[in-house]
Amino acid sequence: MKAIVDADACVGCELCVENCRAVFKMNDGIAEVITDPVPPEAETDCQDAADGCPVQAIAIEE
Repeated sequence: MKAIVDADACVGCELCVENCRAVFKMNDGIAEVITDPVPPEAETDCQDAADGCPVQAIAIEE
């Protein structure tokens, strides 16, 4: 699994970081992916972060 953040769409709400610190961090107010691929133990949290993104700025690729 791979997570991708659309930096142009991200509004910096930090929900993804709250849901999945293993994969996301904030960088100058924009979410950033810090691990690729997503560790197996973080896949559920990562998917929750993508599903919960209020502007759909996170894409998940299998």
